[in-house]
Amino acid sequence: MLARREGGVRLRSQAVLFRTAQHSVRVEIELKRRNIPFVKFGGLRFLEAAHVKDVLAILRWAQNRRDRLAGFRAMQLVAGIGPRSASRVLANVAAAAPACLLLDEQPVPEAAKPAWREFAALIASSSAGGAPWPTAGERVCRWYQEQIERLHEDPLPRQADIEQLALIAATYPSAERFLTELVLDPPSASSDEAGPPLLDEDYLILSTIHSAKGQEWTAVSILNAVDGCIPSDMATGSAAAIEEERRLLYVAMTRARSHLDLVLPQRFHVTQQPGFGDRHVYAARTRFIPHALLADYEQLSWPPPAAAQPPASPQARQQVFDLTARMRAMWK
Repeated sequence: MLARREGGVRLRSQAVLFRTAQHSVRVEIELKRRNIPFVKFGGLRFLEAAHVKDVLAILRWAQNRRDRLAGFRAMQLVAGIGPRSASRVLANVAAAAPACLLLDEQPVPEAAKPAWREFAALIASSSAGGAPWPTAGERVCRWYQEQIERLHEDPLPRQADIEQLALIAATYPSAERFLTELVLDPPSASSDEAGPPLLDEDYLILSTIHSAKGQEWTAVSILNAVDGCIPSDMATGSAAAIEEERRLLYVAMTRARSHLDLVLPQRFHVTQQPGFGDRHVYAARTRFIPHALLADYEQLSWPPPAAAQPPASPQARQQVFDLTARMRAMWK
């Protein structure tokens, strides 16, 4: 995308399309890390969703108890803790010496004390001297998932977002590195919806395929062109449903005027697997692009495959053949 921009194709003339809003999570985080502006259609920005900001607030306050913004937001996630109690605890924390920050002994309403003690233990285990990373992040995500039904009316999609956030956090070497690349906006700038961009800004377009109907861009990248996403694994029950998914891919591909990229991940990481289960599943190219059509596509892989090293000498190649013959002779 940046290479095309340097070549004269503005970001507004490029689009990233996907089947569902959750498929763009990693792209959004990478764009934010690189300070590349973007606008998303057909779903909320991942990092601007309230539940994602809640988890980041807990992690930030666990790392820095002097962070009043993060602490004020995190404490109000506890059942029975309101703005007044949160402000009182923050004032006590600010006045106390670093060695005397006993959160479980803070003055909170009597009815909230059991939940508060659990939350204080979570903060202590997630701090710099607590559980190692990414275990600390996983504990925070699990605690928040237990609170989602109380905090939000639509818990199921938010549960999936928190699971995705935990997987992303595990790719960072430490909590500090993870948090420095994901900035928690102040309350005046935070919302569940992204605001409209200014007319003179150049920004990348992120959109679901359904929201892209009727639009065209110079360059289009389609994420997750694999079976299970396109077609969706929930839309393969009948021939009519599969044909509708084929038309959806056709819509996505015909949004491009000059450049089209189909992105195929090698694997998908999964959660809630048994201890002896695989942590990922391999992805298969969408059935709508069979092997017979691959000659019409330029195939690239990342990272590039290593070039085969030629043998150092004819004698070395002969030694390999001799070893093979010896192995076969052992089974005669």
